[in-house]
Amino acid sequence: MNKIIFKITLVGLIGLITISCFKEEVLPKPKAQLRLEYPVPVYEMVNSECPYTFDRSSATEVKLNSKCWVNIDYPNLKASINMTYRPVENNLKELLLEAEKLTFNHTIKADGISSAPYVNQQKKVYGSIFEVTGNAASPIQFHVTDSSHHFITGAVYFNVQPNYDSIKPAINYLQQDIIRMIESLEWKD
Repeated sequence: MNKIIFKITLVGLIGLITISCFKEEVLPKPKAQLRLEYPVPVYEMVNSECPYTFDRSSATEVKLNSKCWVNIDYPNLKASINMTYRPVENNLKELLLEAEKLTFNHTIKADGISSAPYVNQQKKVYGSIFEVTGNAASPIQFHVTDSSHHFITGAVYFNVQPNYDSIKPAINYLQQDIIRMIESLEWKD
């Protein structure tokens, strides 16, 4: 009887081993990219007592202070655009140097800094947009002026640890909003 139980157990084990070998072949998963979708922006004009107006995305929250400094918050992106207004009082060169110094302070963490000039002679809006690649605190900075009365600097900040590869899609989205802000900017005098 022990021989019969042994043979049944042996046949059962061989059967289980044989059945377990018929699994499907395991294939590695294909590489994929994270797909982030952002809403198509709807723009509204920001008009205040300040000496300028501009368009901003309706998905943002705008906070102005008495100096006409503006914080534009993007709650869904955990980001903000901080803009500083300064009147030009025979100090345009100093204001330009200060704005560029703020940008180039990021070279410690930056992999590179590229700039794109902006000129609209009809509206008297002149400036530059800087993209700071790498894990810098502010990946986009800009400044605009009419070169005689008004000067605005701006910077994008994220409320997360800067990891350039991870936030690049959000940077691209914000860059389009900044371009729209600059293109729609009008001085009030």
